[in-house]
Amino acid sequence: MANSTPEHIKCLIIGSGPAGYTAAIYASRAGLTPVMYQGLQPGGQLTITNDVENFPGYPDGVMGPEMMEDLKKQAARFGSDIRYGIATAVDFESHPRRITIDESLALTADTVIIATGASAKWLGLPSEQRLNGSGVSACAVCDGFFYRGKDVAIVGAGDTAAEEATYLANLCSKVYMIVRKGEMKASKIMQKRVLDNPKIEVLWNTVTDEILGEHAVDGVRVKNVLDGTTRELAVEGFFVAIGHEPNSKIFQPYLHHDEQGYLKTLPGTAKTNVDGVFACGDVQDFTYRQAVTAAGSGCMAALDAERYLAALGDH
Repeated sequence: MANSTPEHIKCLIIGSGPAGYTAAIYASRAGLTPVMYQGLQPGGQLTITNDVENFPGYPDGVMGPEMMEDLKKQAARFGSDIRYGIATAVDFESHPRRITIDESLALTADTVIIATGASAKWLGLPSEQRLNGSGVSACAVCDGFFYRGKDVAIVGAGDTAAEEATYLANLCSKVYMIVRKGEMKASKIMQKRVLDNPKIEVLWNTVTDEILGEHAVDGVRVKNVLDGTTRELAVEGFFVAIGHEPNSKIFQPYLHHDEQGYLKTLPGTAKTNVDGVFACGDVQDFTYRQAVTAAGSGCMAALDAERYLAALGDH
């Protein structure tokens, strides 16, 4: 049963990661006394990323979990109240907005910043999860650099998979593209780029049977769905590009979103269609999905929240 007198919060941040922590840093410095609930995966997707080399300010690179801990400490330094807990329900029709944490704790908030991110879709193989971060990745732009001059495989058939296969071909010696059917879902221009690239070999009507390797990826066993034959590919990197799912389900009844569930924000802002509710990071970004762009949008969300409260005369 929810608590009878909900705690009232001026600025509630739902979710962590680069967007949420950056929002917390800016909101704290603006005197909004933000409260953050970190969500199911404190620190977000970067906590399962080993080396991050493309975030500004780390000339020698940084481990993903370490970078998230740095951002968390920075937010806490300015007074952000960072808590464990998952938002399980919201009511954005009420004033102030109502949020339920862990199905039992009721809160109200003047402003809400949604930074719940997106989750990569996985194949569901035990070996995929075991080797995640040790050769298995869901982001070619993030991790492709580590496989320069090596052979890799990528699974997927849409525009993202085609784009990432082309990106990997610029870095790697060989890219095997594993496509379940006899055709791709990708746009014609993206298909042409893949098929015209001599470094990319498309394996049609093929599925991933097993990712091989004890402590790191050293191969992948694939199966032809037409005749059941298998073969092993000697690769050191395995990229999954079958899509991402934004963590937006509880917000969708209230907030505008696209057909995939990504929350829509007013162009050039973090504003949603509900006053005082803002979205930042991968939950609203289906295009870039990078730590640095998430951090930038977290800054935007905090500044928008500050201006919203100032217009109300609450800040």
